[in-house]
Amino acid sequence: MNTTNMSASTWGLLFALGTIWGASFLGVRIILDEISVFQAVVHRVIWGALALWILIAIRRPPLPQNPRIWGAFLVMGLLNNAIPFSLLTFGQLTVETGLTGILNAATAIWGVLIAALVFADERLTRNRIFGVTVGFIGVATAIGVSSIFSFDARSIAQLAIVAATISYGCAGSWARATLKGVSPLVSSAGMLTGAALIMLPITLVLDGPLPFTLEPRTWGAIAYVSLASTALAYLLYYRILARAGAGNVLLVTLLVAPVAILLGALTRGEALPPSAYAGFALLALGLLILDGRAGHALRKYLTA
Repeated sequence: MNTTNMSASTWGLLFALGTIWGASFLGVRIILDEISVFQAVVHRVIWGALALWILIAIRRPPLPQNPRIWGAFLVMGLLNNAIPFSLLTFGQLTVETGLTGILNAATAIWGVLIAALVFADERLTRNRIFGVTVGFIGVATAIGVSSIFSFDARSIAQLAIVAATISYGCAGSWARATLKGVSPLVSSAGMLTGAALIMLPITLVLDGPLPFTLEPRTWGAIAYVSLASTALAYLLYYRILARAGAGNVLLVTLLVAPVAILLGALTRGEALPPSAYAGFALLALGLLILDGRAGHALRKYLTA
């Protein structure tokens, strides 16, 4: 579906999702001012899962009867929540909110590359190879080539964020291979529950009992990242996917980073280097090439 065919309400959902996800990085950063990385992740997945199961109890969609589907939820929770949430949250201990949002845009690049390795109908065409290459150059530019090999705290944090995007990319292929036909609402609740089952014992061993005596500001941030940017965001994502198609959902990635950059600057006084903005520009170009819009626009200009 072309963007010209998208309704005003779909565009509204797209901007809403981009804003919600963009603000999630600030929410996580606020949570980290009081509790640990793993505790932050557990709070996020537990309350998000609980909200979705309450919605399931109200709507009563059919639940999977095949035990393999429930096993797939566990793996999905690992790939799409436990691993990337932990890596992103760890990265935000050192990396600015805005730069985290920029590097997170690499998720779509990895998604295309991993799908090409797994599925026969997702071959890397010349256009896709070019888009992936430009996207990777954008990631390297945003991080800074020298930082990639320095292995100090900041560079390790940035590489952790990139590793999170790889996990997200793997999750996309896993979902396509194992969760076809499952209700998006049930899939979202199932994977968040799987993530909670994985993260809770790890957190209890490493950090002790989950803290509940927290500042109101921290609880507000937890409520936001678990209920808005996790539970609600998944529902918005699937609705946009159904209305506009996978290509147009990529536009969300381009909306997330500017929101994260703006909120980081306004609330925490973050200032990013020019290389971060140059990297984001290249990442955005790579995504548009993958989506076909950049090539279409260029051909239209040349033939005008």
